[in-house]
Amino acid sequence: MASPVAAQARKLLRDLALRPPLLAARSQAVQLTPRRWLNLQEYQSKKLMSDNGVKVQRFFVADSAKEALEAAKRLNAKEIVLKAQILAGGRGKGVFSSGLKGGVHLTKDPQVVGQLAKQMIGYNLATKQTPKEGVKVNKVMVAEALDISRETYLAILMDRSCNGPVLVGSPQGGVDIEEVAASNPELIFKEEIDIIEGIKDSQAQRMAENLGFLGPLKNQAADQIKKLYNLFLKIDATQVEVNPFGETPEGQVVCFDAKINFDDNAEFRQKDIFAMDDKSENEPIENEAAKYDLKYIGLDGNIACFVNGAGLAMATCDIIFLNGGKPANFLDLGGGVKEAQVYQAFKLLTADPKVEAILVNIFGGIVNCAIIANGITKACRELQLKVPLVVRLEAWTVNPVGLHPYLSTVSFVKWTPFSHIRWGIRKEIPRTCHISQEREIRFPLQFGMEASLASFFIWEPP
Repeated sequence: MASPVAAQARKLLRDLALRPPLLAARSQAVQLTPRRWLNLQEYQSKKLMSDNGVKVQRFFVADSAKEALEAAKRLNAKEIVLKAQILAGGRGKGVFSSGLKGGVHLTKDPQVVGQLAKQMIGYNLATKQTPKEGVKVNKVMVAEALDISRETYLAILMDRSCNGPVLVGSPQGGVDIEEVAASNPELIFKEEIDIIEGIKDSQAQRMAENLGFLGPLKNQAADQIKKLYNLFLKIDATQVEVNPFGETPEGQVVCFDAKINFDDNAEFRQKDIFAMDDKSENEPIENEAAKYDLKYIGLDGNIACFVNGAGLAMATCDIIFLNGGKPANFLDLGGGVKEAQVYQAFKLLTADPKVEAILVNIFGGIVNCAIIANGITKACRELQLKVPLVVRLEAWTVNPVGLHPYLSTVSFVKWTPFSHIRWGIRKEIPRTCHISQEREIRFPLQFGMEASLASFFIWEPP
């Protein structure tokens, strides 16, 4: 059974990556992009759609109460919706540090917009998805409030099983689509798109009909579907999810709310979009890690993890948990790691006051273990490491004799070889991290040719 921390990491990665669960067979695989994920605020996503012909509500963005008031007057709408702009969900039920309840408000009076914005901008909004202290609101979106007569669901995403884009829709929108797929799978419709030929008129029309759009609305919905697909390709998205994709009493088809995921490998040709990346809500250590192409997620334990590969990183978290410990982080070095990145990773880990020991677990499939070893020795020399360090290196450029010269070049430290990573976790780290050594553990994991090609060392602070 996976540990709570590993499960948390898996959920986070799955939410931020592709979500093929809407298809006939839900995949549990975790997909991790090679760089940090792009975060766009709601107004940024809506502007992308609007600029590409997709119908969204009219809106303005304001970073002061005065601007919000002016925006509300310019809208000249029957009703106005004011939304605090943060990346976390659950804004409607959130609470501001100013005392205001709710990050989403409806009103017909522009003056009220100004008054509400004054209690939003510059204050922290706490929701179920934010830290306890909340997240500071720097901008608000002032939008035209439209009545919705019917809600549907629409998504375009890359699906490996179909070798390309898939259009997924349901006439039941505005709710958790996973619940619809589980309770009423017959209400989930799918159209596989040939990425060379592109979306066909017949596919867009068929999806619009399956979503329940009738008469003139059917053609209007089909046109919006095609525009969303063109946007999907143009911006190198991995997913465009619109929920609700709705119709108004006035006979308009509108994308009321959308989530867009991007292919981070396309950053080199989507510079304008990636320049909008909002990093203000990240933990400072996560922003620092991103500078060196390190994928870091802070956790609440005291054993720092230093691993290459998302799968091995989560397995390492599981091993620590199964032995009674708690990981302090999820840190993935990636495959093309350089010595300087190893050193910077150690700087990040040792800067965390919670860390009482460091576990290095490297599988050298595409990583030269000598690079890791050199980075470790540099960190030991220059950072004056004060906590125990357990190192496991396996495969390329590693053997029990050959690796030792790399690590033993640190003249003032004591390296102790050990036979298995479980020994290092259960026998060495417990001295400082209070891990129970009495539990009988059965590991569901095998690390390959550990007996012949793995080297394990423990370093103790002087």
